[in-house]
Amino acid sequence: MTLLEQILAVNQSFVQNVSEEFKQTAPKVSKFPQKKLAIFTCMDTRLVDFLEPALGIKRQEAVVIKNAGNSITGSFEATIRSLVIAIFELDIKEIMVIGHEDCGVAHSTSQAIIDKMLRRGISHDAIKMIKEEFELWLDNFHRPHENVKQVVEKIKNNPLIPADIPVHGLIFEPNTGELSVLVNGYER
Repeated sequence: MTLLEQILAVNQSFVQNVSEEFKQTAPKVSKFPQKKLAIFTCMDTRLVDFLEPALGIKRQEAVVIKNAGNSITGSFEATIRSLVIAIFELDIKEIMVIGHEDCGVAHSTSQAIIDKMLRRGISHDAIKMIKEEFELWLDNFHRPHENVKQVVEKIKNNPLIPADIPVHGLIFEPNTGELSVLVNGYER
């Protein structure tokens, strides 16, 4: 059985056995986050089903945006676009940038990833298109704490983000769930 087939089988079981409580509350779940919070974090698997409970965040309470290394590379890249929609369409009032200890991106180099890409059949021409940006992004990401602080500054200084939105910077310990504040967005 393929992974897709496994997931579809689990989904069928889930749909057939979903609790009555869930069935009753599902139509009432809003796309508008109750806590008016956007969380920008890493895609690390250790955060799945662990970060939100460690923060006391439940379904429908926050918008969660994820990418590799919770990094921002441009003034209107995907994360900024998502934050703009979260602020202006979903009424987000605060942003938390949450990096984590032992981030896999911090241990990667652009050349090591490029070598893997070449071995998997990605063309040299395709790599040439992204190499400079890829190197700037990946080779400069070796300190998750500094990355969080830089991302907070990029968001705060982005002309599309209102100045009245607090942007916090935190580090999460993926083994214990402990959270540490690096930047308190209330202190301007």
